[in-house]
Amino acid sequence: MNYKLVSILVVFALLVFGCGKKEEAPKMTQVEQPKLQAPASSIIKDFENPDTLKTEINKYAVVEMKYDPSILTDKEKQALILMVKAAQVMDEIYYKQVYSKNLEMKAALEKWVKEQPEAKTILDMFKLYMGPFDRLNADKPFINLSEKKPEGANFYPEDMKKEEFETFVKANPKEEKAFTSTFTVIGRKDGKLAAIPFSEAYKPELEKAAQYLKDAAQIIENPSLKKYLTSRADAFLSNDYFQSDCDWMDLKDHKIEIVIGPYEVYEDAMFNYKAAFEAYISIVDPVESQKLSNISKYLDDMERNHPVDNKYKNFKRGASSPIFVVNQVYVGGQGKAGVQTTAFNLPNDEIVREKKGSKKIMLKNVSDAKFNKSLLPISEKILSPEDYKLVSFEAYFDFVLMHEVSHALGPMFVNKNGVQSTVAKELKELSSTIEEAKADILGVWNCWFLASKGIFPKDLEKTLMPSYLGGCFRSIRFGVTEDHAIGTLIQMNFLTEKQGIVYNTATDTFHVDPTKINEAVKLLVKELLEIEGTGDYARAKTLIDKYGKPTPEILKALDKLKDIPTDIFPVFAIESEIK
Repeated sequence: MNYKLVSILVVFALLVFGCGKKEEAPKMTQVEQPKLQAPASSIIKDFENPDTLKTEINKYAVVEMKYDPSILTDKEKQALILMVKAAQVMDEIYYKQVYSKNLEMKAALEKWVKEQPEAKTILDMFKLYMGPFDRLNADKPFINLSEKKPEGANFYPEDMKKEEFETFVKANPKEEKAFTSTFTVIGRKDGKLAAIPFSEAYKPELEKAAQYLKDAAQIIENPSLKKYLTSRADAFLSNDYFQSDCDWMDLKDHKIEIVIGPYEVYEDAMFNYKAAFEAYISIVDPVESQKLSNISKYLDDMERNHPVDNKYKNFKRGASSPIFVVNQVYVGGQGKAGVQTTAFNLPNDEIVREKKGSKKIMLKNVSDAKFNKSLLPISEKILSPEDYKLVSFEAYFDFVLMHEVSHALGPMFVNKNGVQSTVAKELKELSSTIEEAKADILGVWNCWFLASKGIFPKDLEKTLMPSYLGGCFRSIRFGVTEDHAIGTLIQMNFLTEKQGIVYNTATDTFHVDPTKINEAVKLLVKELLEIEGTGDYARAKTLIDKYGKPTPEILKALDKLKDIPTDIFPVFAIESEIK
């Protein structure tokens, strides 16, 4: 293949596209639109070796996500299609949130692929990562972009430095709430920074998504789901998500589990303030959900069992903490980009959690695919033979569950000089890393607790840590600069330092020492809960700097895993039903 000719075709396609009518950006009321720093035609330079991208995309095992429509009524099937259409709109918004040039680049690539079909791999990579940045390789561009991914994604002006934001907020304290809001983007007005509500910044998309949800609400018969769909549609237009989050917590007797809107803040690497839009649509597994329903009764018991001073324990969360096991039908927006989640715990709003609690959603079909395609073969290569024999899907699934449960445990608010603040606000860009590490290691601690009470099987005390350790290596492969991966490295390095995890130099394998692992886990639980309870930024940074990097032994182990899929690439059967 003549790659120079390919390069010429790419630039030509981009130039032709660039001369056509561009998609209008949503108008930001009285706020100047940020200008593109370079035309689309200059973004993609050349592709010296497209075959490299085939190697990269093969890191993801293609898995078809089917669902059983027979359990739904005809009306529920109609409503499900409308919900998926709303979820697809989250893709449109998320592309904008990730990078200002994303939509231009995507359209240009789609045009180019029509003329050069063998370039489809490049477009597939772009869609997999929802942009031109490799999420498994420190967000490095995979198509020879001339610039790096902005630290604040597209939530802030690309020329804005962190110091400019902080200086502005300090000089304008009345603007702090709007500027640090989860649901605003930052633009410029007359050359000065200004906060724009999501409802204005993404108005065309949100109006379209709201209409899909309202249409679905007209069809659906379940009263609680009808209420949530309606209130979430209203939230898209008002920018007030509080009531609809509460309504989502109140869903009951529903077959379709849907959550849609702005939630996770990982994309905002500058401050972890701004939420990305996403959607998860699933079918509830009533049998599996019932098995786990009793766990929520033990939240206060788990909190009391935390090895920290009582002042760092939280007994003020909302009483509700439902757990649902579901089979995923579709995912959109941030949830689709790169590595797929096996579970989530929402909402993230501390005020909603204090009033209503939080809901844990376990994606069983996703978990099963990840375990068989990735975690099990990883464990066989890097664990000692005796540890590998103990790895089980049940232990892995229980750990993932308790990771999500543990997000709702521990401190939520911090007292700073007599003023109530939040953990996320005090730990800033470090908050996601610390929170993910806390949820993991506290998940281990709480699994042990529930096994000791007979809620989980007794043999979990043996199978948990080998399954956890195999999962650690799976997480690290997501990219050593990603929040979850850094949080995992903190755990592995800390537990190794305390001799709970032992590396065998003769066999290049890892082993859990059952005589020391409990104390090592206890010490790390205490450290992370105290960091969050005090909102100590400096202490968090010290922990991350010391333990958040891969050791030579870990890097050597990762090198052995190159032929194993890093994650799954879901193909959703329901998309074939949407016109």
